Amino acid sequence: MSGSSVGSAAAPCRFAHYFVICGIDTETGLEPDELAALHQWLEADRQGRDPDTAATGENFEQSPLKRTFKSKVLAHYPENVEWNPFDQDAVNMLCMPKGLSFRTQVDQRDPQFHSFIITKEDGSRTYGFVLTFYEEVTSPQICSAMQTLYQMHNAEHASTNAPSCSSSSSSSMDSLASSVDDGESTTSSSSSASRAVGSYDSSRDTLYVSKALCLITPMPFMHACRCFLSQLHWAVTAATTHPLPLESYVYNILYEVPLPAPGRSLKFHGVYEPIVCQRPGPGELPLADFPLAEAFTLLGVENLVQVFTCTLLEMQILLYSQDYQRLMTVAEGITTLLFPFQWQHVYVPILPASLLHFLDAPVPYLMGLQSKEGTDRSKLELPQEANLCFVDIDNHSIELPEDFPQFPNKTEFIQELTEVLLSFGISANTGAPPRTRSSPGSTLSTPGRERKAAALRQLEDDGCNGNLAGEELAVLELLQGNATLERLQALTKRTGVTVARVDALRAGVKGQPTEGQGSQTAGEEEELRNAKLNVQLREVFATRFTTMFADYESFVIQSAPDLESWLTNREQMHNFDKASFLSDQPEPYLPFLSHFIETQMFATFIDNKIMSQWEEKEPMLSVFDTRIDKARLYNIRAPSLRSSCYQRCSVLKESAQAIEQRLMKIDHTAILPHLLDMKIGQGKYEQGFFPKLQANVLNTGPSTNKWCHRAATAQRRKDRHRQQTEHLSLDNDLKEKFMQEARSLGKNLRQPKLSDLSPAVIAQTNWKFVEGLLKECRMKTKRMLVEKMGHEAVELGHGEASITGLEENTLIASLCDLLERIWSHGLQVKQGKSALWSHLLHYQAREEKLAQQQADSPVPHIFERRKSDSSIAMPSLRVSLIQDMRHIQSMSEIKTDVGRARAWIRLSLEKKLLSQHLKRLLSQQALTKKLYKRYAFLRCEEEKEQFLFHLLSLNAVDYFCFTSVFTTIMIPYRVVIIPIKKLSNTMTTSNPWVCVSGELGDSGIMQIPKNVLEMTFDCQNLGKLTTVQLGHDNAGLLAKWLVDCVMVRNEITGHTYRFPCGRWLGKTVDDGSLERVLIGELVLPSGEDDSARVCRTPPLQRSPSQGRRISITSLTGRDTKLTSAQIQEGIGEAMNNIIKHFHKPEKERGSLTVLLCGENSLVAALEQFFHHGFKSARLFQKTVFVWDFVEKAVAYMESADQLGYLQETTEPLGITCQSLCRYFNAINSTSRNIGKDGKFQLLVCLGARDRLLPQWLPLLVECPVILQMYEDTAMLRDTCALSALIGVLETLHDFPITLEASLVKGINL
Repeated sequence: MSGSSVGSAAAPCRFAHYFVICGIDTETGLEPDELAALHQWLEADRQGRDPDTAATGENFEQSPLKRTFKSKVLAHYPENVEWNPFDQDAVNMLCMPKGLSFRTQVDQRDPQFHSFIITKEDGSRTYGFVLTFYEEVTSPQICSAMQTLYQMHNAEHASTNAPSCSSSSSSSMDSLASSVDDGESTTSSSSSASRAVGSYDSSRDTLYVSKALCLITPMPFMHACRCFLSQLHWAVTAATTHPLPLESYVYNILYEVPLPAPGRSLKFHGVYEPIVCQRPGPGELPLADFPLAEAFTLLGVENLVQVFTCTLLEMQILLYSQDYQRLMTVAEGITTLLFPFQWQHVYVPILPASLLHFLDAPVPYLMGLQSKEGTDRSKLELPQEANLCFVDIDNHSIELPEDFPQFPNKTEFIQELTEVLLSFGISANTGAPPRTRSSPGSTLSTPGRERKAAALRQLEDDGCNGNLAGEELAVLELLQGNATLERLQALTKRTGVTVARVDALRAGVKGQPTEGQGSQTAGEEEELRNAKLNVQLREVFATRFTTMFADYESFVIQSAPDLESWLTNREQMHNFDKASFLSDQPEPYLPFLSHFIETQMFATFIDNKIMSQWEEKEPMLSVFDTRIDKARLYNIRAPSLRSSCYQRCSVLKESAQAIEQRLMKIDHTAILPHLLDMKIGQGKYEQGFFPKLQANVLNTGPSTNKWCHRAATAQRRKDRHRQQTEHLSLDNDLKEKFMQEARSLGKNLRQPKLSDLSPAVIAQTNWKFVEGLLKECRMKTKRMLVEKMGHEAVELGHGEASITGLEENTLIASLCDLLERIWSHGLQVKQGKSALWSHLLHYQAREEKLAQQQADSPVPHIFERRKSDSSIAMPSLRVSLIQDMRHIQSMSEIKTDVGRARAWIRLSLEKKLLSQHLKRLLSQQALTKKLYKRYAFLRCEEEKEQFLFHLLSLNAVDYFCFTSVFTTIMIPYRVVIIPIKKLSNTMTTSNPWVCVSGELGDSGIMQIPKNVLEMTFDCQNLGKLTTVQLGHDNAGLLAKWLVDCVMVRNEITGHTYRFPCGRWLGKTVDDGSLERVLIGELVLPSGEDDSARVCRTPPLQRSPSQGRRISITSLTGRDTKLTSAQIQEGIGEAMNNIIKHFHKPEKERGSLTVLLCGENSLVAALEQFFHHGFKSARLFQKTVFVWDFVEKAVAYMESADQLGYLQETTEPLGITCQSLCRYFNAINSTSRNIGKDGKFQLLVCLGARDRLLPQWLPLLVECPVILQMYEDTAMLRDTCALSALIGVLETLHDFPITLEASLVKGINL
């Protein structure tokens, strides 16, 4: 077909691809909308009836004027454009989202303008601009059909005698359907106040039906299209005929008006007046013609910034308004502000009534839903709200999801945006004023016949085409050709009189060649003002991203040698060093950035950056990179950028000037509309009716046209380039396949297909959702495992080695979102905002009812059973889904269902029971069938099993995601003290006490009842447990106590810690200690048999083992002496652990105490060093300790100081001696009853903290006491070994060592 081929050649450069007319097909008459039948089918399926036999009759209870009737595409020109094939169903549905609308003469019939967008599967977009107006129905068949429907409606109404609902169900879709039944008010005029509103009588009423005129364009020139369609509509409703047939104007915009070139402006002509549009240049922000000022005014600045943040974090965003154009303005406004990022998920700014089931989609989306006037938000039941941002545009309010990180520098950001708006006279804090819309084209400001006549004259007077209005041209020629009149004119000028009419004519002729220098129309001024405000607001947003991501390129991982291998291995590769990037950012930015870099839009942005090595750079990325380079050039990225200091936009004036220059000085003017070669009189003019256009003229474009030629040349150039590169790169089809797969990771079903909505297609869509959810679960659990396993994963070749607490929290929050979306998919009836918590509550109610029925034969609880002292151990903790729910329900800090669901997920993950609990929950199939439709994810058996398996894999690592987040809750702890049983003194007559400490605080000293080895206490969350202080008051006859270990368990999370002791507590035994500080180790809480198995990931330090302690103190004769090489290796390992600790991010360091005092710690290693060659034989039946050596050395120093020996030494040495004596005396005189080993431990810790340890060692070695107490071969007397030790200890000076309160209690230094 000729039109098609010509159209396709010019398509990339044509301003508009299609002109479309939608309305009623008088031949087929009134047809109920088939999409209403589809809705009935879905309802039957939901209610469990056979959908195929469900009634498909009409709903006679509803007034016929409010019913949905089928609209059709009556005509579209051209027939097809190869570049952009015409999608008839989608265009029809979006031109008239609710189908045909009928009115009578008493109803409002103002024309309405709205726009829409069609996103194809490859992500490319086409824009539609629609003017809907009302045309009188002239067909007698349709009028009589409407009359018949009214009679049937009245009969139905009379028989029921009361309005009844078709369903009393609280289904989400029911309420949604009712909310979109009718979005336009039907206001009765005063003359018909006595008549029932919405009634129709063919004998006295005039019937009107909606008709839509639509332009389909490749770029969003909203203002220009609105002006063109408005003028077209006025030409139809005007009393006088228009200068040219309408075909001339439609043909002109389809084939003769080109797209403006980048960085250029264009002027073309509508029916009455010229229209101007402009397009940004290659280095500027992309085209955005929707008025941002309106979006800011509708929502307010703060609300819009919050919705913008939700969009960046890829939450589900639902816009809600009566006005289609408001939905489009806000949606396009928000997505425009995302630059340089792009929304990657479902994007339907206007959701047709037939696609309501898409709100059930368990994926991120940005959709717009038309509200019914007067609909209460509380009655609108949505399938899922846990992760939903609900934007009520008309009421200027928003509802945000919970756990919502704020945009960085939000306050300063809002302030800057407010200032920009105020500079244009727009108040940013108030909501939108009530919008009165007399006509859709507000640009034509002078109403009436005179204005149209003036506009028509301006069109005829266009200088580019050299044509003036006939009458004026004749007058001017007469003046110029008549010498007498010219002399008269000169005379009047000399006497001070001006002939205004003649001057104006002359000025008009002279001014024609220079375009755009005259005074602007009100419409052009408004267009210029909007364009300047748009670009300035967008620049403020773009500057934020330029500042935040100025160094992003440094963290991009370029690992693939070529595009093919990168595309093939895309899913397995790490493309961005997230941990390093976050560690480089200011602290206040981290909550937002850690979430944002996990989104699909950020992943796609990084993918585009990597692919730019091998192919042309994506345009938005190119502009962004140029801006970053420019910022670097001007030294903006100074060290100050790592601070969270706010940087204002510095290019506001320049960006507005570029727009102003383009709009003030027009670069190109398109060919004027002209008479076409067509039969005159076919499109007969009749006021108020849009004529039938001549298809044969409009389906064929011009054979020779410079724009077509330009497009064809560009196309040939592209073809040549493709042919040249095809043999250099991989096969084009294969490449495209790889590209689509790579880019579609995580974005399942990017866009709903509008053209086919059969039940089979809906089932297929849901199946895609199920597959997508399963894939997302696999990806998320894999990511969590790889990140958490750290170095183990790196050794296995999986990539990044570290994970910050912030990143871990983000990944877990992301998992919570995924579970909520899975539980929201296919819900029968929504209850509460969290679908998961709702399911859990149903399960809890059933289980408790069952337990009540079995109350006659109670099952004994293992948890309550007490052990005898002969086999004392930690009683096992029963695994119970209900018990975990009760823990969450008792937490007063959590106020919402969404919060409770997330807390429950975190608790189950920490207990390694998430998969097991969910399996238990889903094992009640009757409950699942009751709550979910048959296509729901949770009712797909195979996928459900795989999903639970993926979650089970998370048990391989340890999470503290509940303990570390809910830091203020009260937690019950259980303490069990286990004595050494082989010795008789398992109990003591004195009064024992215990104090449990963790990363978040300590329990305080608690007395243990006599002869009791087990106790429970409630305390504010202590975090991960680190130490236990255990002691007694030395009272009674049996004032000594031999303790094997202390076990402490968090009764909510089940985490059990073992604190090894293996020492005596008593004045007369061991080292004389009445209290000991024990270091904890985490054990697996999976039953008594496993109580001693230490968890491997992460490796936790613990107290020195019983064996080592006993050998040190010579309690038994089984001394296992280490060699000097082994001791030096132990010191090196202990120091390495401390240095690694300080190189981790601060929030990830954990407890330093275990590295200083636990097994393989610094204290343990130095004890081994001091014990090497130590004469520890018993003198007079008394064990000698290292502390005894330190005590004698200090006594010698003090006596030497008194005798004056130390006064001769150098000044630093004297000060060091004084410091050692002061610390020793402070430790020795403490009120605490710590033994000699405890005192030595304290001296080492304090010396390390205050950087004195390396200075003290030479003093101890120089004391004569060393000769009495150490062998000649002792490491302490080996100069080389001592120098090496001092050198190693000096490396600690670079780090700020802070000691836990439990270690230094009672020491004032």
